[in-house]
Amino acid sequence: MMGLLVLKERLKGFYARFDIYVNPLIKFIFSCMAFFLMNGNIGFSSKLTEPFVPLVLALVCSFLPYGAISFLASGFMLIHLSGISLEITLVMAIFIVVVGLLYYGFQPGDSYLLVLTPLFFLLKIPYAIPLIVGLSGSIVSVIPVSCGVFIYYTLLYVKQNAGVLTNDMSVNEVQKFMQIMNSLLANKQMLLMVGAFALALLVVVIVRNLSVDYSWLIAIIAGTITQLSVIFIGDIALNVTVSVLGLLLGMLVSILISAIYTFFVFAVDYSRTEYVQFEDDDYYYYVKAVPKLTVSTPDVKVQKINATKLQRPQR
Repeated sequence: MMGLLVLKERLKGFYARFDIYVNPLIKFIFSCMAFFLMNGNIGFSSKLTEPFVPLVLALVCSFLPYGAISFLASGFMLIHLSGISLEITLVMAIFIVVVGLLYYGFQPGDSYLLVLTPLFFLLKIPYAIPLIVGLSGSIVSVIPVSCGVFIYYTLLYVKQNAGVLTNDMSVNEVQKFMQIMNSLLANKQMLLMVGAFALALLVVVIVRNLSVDYSWLIAIIAGTITQLSVIFIGDIALNVTVSVLGLLLGMLVSILISAIYTFFVFAVDYSRTEYVQFEDDDYYYYVKAVPKLTVSTPDVKVQKINATKLQRPQR
């Protein structure tokens, strides 16, 4: 435990000193993962699948805010989709414009969730999203998380129906557009995941704001139980097939990731909790103060001593 606390303080000190380099590096890695995973799953444009294209775009993204990265990734996705179906491209373009106008003009801070949520789905650990976002975000964060789920299942639909979308010449563009919309909106698994993630995120936000000890850990457990409950109920009610083994493994990894995140961000010492009461002319105040769990990093200095060689007496 002490070693982890020392590591935490060293990481915080390192970030405080080199944040000007660390932040662009994080954005570069984040963008690289997004572009390469899109190339691997919906790589319908041969020009964008060249290795240097994602690297150059990720390098540009390392100097942009996350909102700009999200919309650049959206453009990257639309170019890929245009190589298979103009109708599905139009659906996604309308969706992105509506989300951008109705939400991100007012709440741009968590726009990265539009990209991060599909990434976690592709990495098979999507259940960590409502836990981590609920611990550090707000109730409004339900919107970008739900939109991220929609984007993932749209890309999955395109990947699974690429041949049909490309070769379906028996219907006109309007009928094809309506068929795509009906297929997406009738996707029971997508609706189930949107409901599970939204409800779990709300539970995590509510629980972690409670004035109880270990509220963040309780919030992780409550959010996990909520996701499992909604998914199992939906599995029965909506007749949605969910891999139980994949679900449980994904949940375990998500709990582990959330616990690590909680340790490095929200670790506190409940044994030194203080209760303060004071008043002014209008109110009485009851304050619960819980100090953060910190430790000073050891300052180790190694002094090298060169031993002098003893001269042998001459005979």
